[in-house]
Amino acid sequence: MQNFRRITQGLFLVLFLFLFIQTESKGVDELGYPVKVFLDFDPLIFLTTLFSAHSVAKTFLLSIAVILMTVIFGRVFCGWVCPLGTINNMVGALRRKRGRPEQLPWYRLKYYILICLLASSLFGMQLAGVMDPLSLLIRSFSLSLFPTVNYGVRSLFDAIYNLNPPYLVTASELIYSFLKKSILSFQQPFYLQSAFVGGLFLLILGLNFKETRFWCRYLCPLGALLGLLSRSSILRRSVSEGCTSCGACASACQGNADPDKQEGWKDSECLYCWNCDDICPHNAVSFGFSGKKATAGMDLGRRRVINSMLLGAISVPLIRTTPLSKTGYSDPSLIRPPGSLEEGEFLRRCVKCGECMKVCITNGLQPALLEAGIEGIWSPMLVPRIGYCEYRCTLCGQVCPTGAIKRLNLEEKNKMKIGLAMIDKGRCLPWAHATPCIMCEEVCPTPKKAIWFEQARVRDRDGNEVAVAQPRVDTRLCIGCGICETKCPVVGRPAIYVSSVGESRSRSNQLLLS
Repeated sequence: MQNFRRITQGLFLVLFLFLFIQTESKGVDELGYPVKVFLDFDPLIFLTTLFSAHSVAKTFLLSIAVILMTVIFGRVFCGWVCPLGTINNMVGALRRKRGRPEQLPWYRLKYYILICLLASSLFGMQLAGVMDPLSLLIRSFSLSLFPTVNYGVRSLFDAIYNLNPPYLVTASELIYSFLKKSILSFQQPFYLQSAFVGGLFLLILGLNFKETRFWCRYLCPLGALLGLLSRSSILRRSVSEGCTSCGACASACQGNADPDKQEGWKDSECLYCWNCDDICPHNAVSFGFSGKKATAGMDLGRRRVINSMLLGAISVPLIRTTPLSKTGYSDPSLIRPPGSLEEGEFLRRCVKCGECMKVCITNGLQPALLEAGIEGIWSPMLVPRIGYCEYRCTLCGQVCPTGAIKRLNLEEKNKMKIGLAMIDKGRCLPWAHATPCIMCEEVCPTPKKAIWFEQARVRDRDGNEVAVAQPRVDTRLCIGCGICETKCPVVGRPAIYVSSVGESRSRSNQLLLS
């Protein structure tokens, strides 16, 4: 069973990585694969989205399958399916220390984290995505690990090409061509906070050297939710009278289940990895659907449970007492992807998984830090100086698992305003320096250009008259895609920039209020 479990874990990890790599434009405005399927099966995101937004996407009904599987078989999702759990297993296998590890008395912590997240979601705040293992893994891969691997691989092959060693360049170019077609991204992605997000992920992996599957044992809120459901599981673990209390099962346990304590065995911590069955020298351990289920009670402490609920409830007003929550106030730099719901509803749904940022073909979608407050950390925002919103692309809405970004067709998307372009006349070449420039008008993608010119004749310092076309923005046609800001030739702060004002999703964030 141990070998069978490892094969299953490997297959699900390969499936996860395959779908992750496929979360990228292939030249058409359709991905062709259910790239967010792992998130669709996540019951923690299902519950917190239901509590905070009072509705969920239909695909989240797939998470009911995980709930039923847990009620029947126990925490098999954690032990057999979860890709983050598998990666933790692989890193934990590198530990030099053998024998029974020193278990820390912190296993209840993940239940308190779960209670806090559920309580905050009941009051309309979606914080689960910060610690949900699937969302965390996709975000870490998208914003940090995958860009790092891309950069490293490209640099390696560039170095080989520049050194031009005999017989090696041809082989390296063939390999590089294959990698570009299969694994590497079309262009090198760059993300704000890449080092920060990657550092947090490496810290989680590093904790495995303290104790294998440290995250799963002590911190994972999804594991806590499945642990509560597994207490009523039909599949039961039993120990026969042949048990000699040798402790071999405890040294092989991947969870914090104390399998050597027959009466004190914690079924909510068991990952059903079958290690205790395989390693038992007397074949005293077995799993089946018959017999009495022996298990220790779960004592979380009434006071601590109440405190966790209060912490989750108090965190809502504590985090939201910022100017961002004030009616009529909007951060002009907070430009959301097209199809995003109204800001309050958007934050109640967004789980900060990073799928939309991974799939953005111009790299313009970046993780927010505090632009949307603490509640909106790592949520997507468009940074036009890095990349614009492609006029004929709707991929971000296709990969959003919770409906925070609506799926739009091209006709709907092209009418969606995400902001408004503004001209800084003090930096614009035709306005400030009597120098002709028509870049912003040339790249404007709307059928009838949202940027138009007013012909003017100005004088330079020598008194010579110069004819220039001075750009203006038609507020009725501009959709705020940001390509004018991206392509503006003025170095540093551009002469034309996009603000969130005028966005379709808000009635108050408008240039002129009717």
